[in-house]
Amino acid sequence: MTTGATELAERLARVRSRIAAAESAAGRPAGSVRLLLATKTQDAATVRAAVLADIAGTATTAGAARRVLLGENRVQELVAKGPELADLAPELHLIGPLQSNKVNAALRWATCVQSVDSVALAERLGRRCAEDDRTLDVLVQVNVSGEPTKHGAAPQDALDVVRAVAAHDRLRLRGFMTVGANTPDERAVRAGYAALRDLRDKVAGSGEAGTGDALELSMGMSRDLEAAVAEGATVVRVGTAVFGARPAPAGAPGTAPTA
Repeated sequence: MTTGATELAERLARVRSRIAAAESAAGRPAGSVRLLLATKTQDAATVRAAVLADIAGTATTAGAARRVLLGENRVQELVAKGPELADLAPELHLIGPLQSNKVNAALRWATCVQSVDSVALAERLGRRCAEDDRTLDVLVQVNVSGEPTKHGAAPQDALDVVRAVAAHDRLRLRGFMTVGANTPDERAVRAGYAALRDLRDKVAGSGEAGTGDALELSMGMSRDLEAAVAEGATVVRVGTAVFGARPAPAGAPGTAPTA
């Protein structure tokens, strides 16, 4: 069922108020954190309504000229919804795992892949972008919590992935992404986010070729965006706080975190 436009607008306003309050609490400038709408399982009509509500809701703010950020977890959803949303000119990010055999399909619509977590995937994306004569923004995904259910390079392997991305002139390293620890312990969540920030600072300040633009930190979701903003997030990925709870897959225990 498509969520009503009024309800979407109200939820978006609450999320943006949370972000603004978190920025203020952290002593950060207003507008320093971008909202990415995580649209997993949402139909194109609902996503369209959310985009239009967000545009209307930010029409008088300084950030209104920015393109709306949408994030898809699954390549098949990115491919299905991309054509239906193209007229809105959103910035489409792939935020879920990417298999090598789906790279071609993903690159038809993704402007950024946030989930690059291996040297092999970086090399595959670089080759394909060279063939297509295009440049792709990339975030390196790091599993800062060490939880086996999460995707991402292990922290000790992340620099290898960074160097693989930086080695391709058709890939632009823009920063890092992670999913926070699945725990109510805010100290543990913030420690993981702080570790990613430290890695970002190390890479961006290294002076190595291809790393100077690696400033983005995509971290924080509906349940923990305040902790992420406090630790330096530049993008928060929010789904359930805007669209409502997703139905649990059949047979799933329901313990996996959602955006």
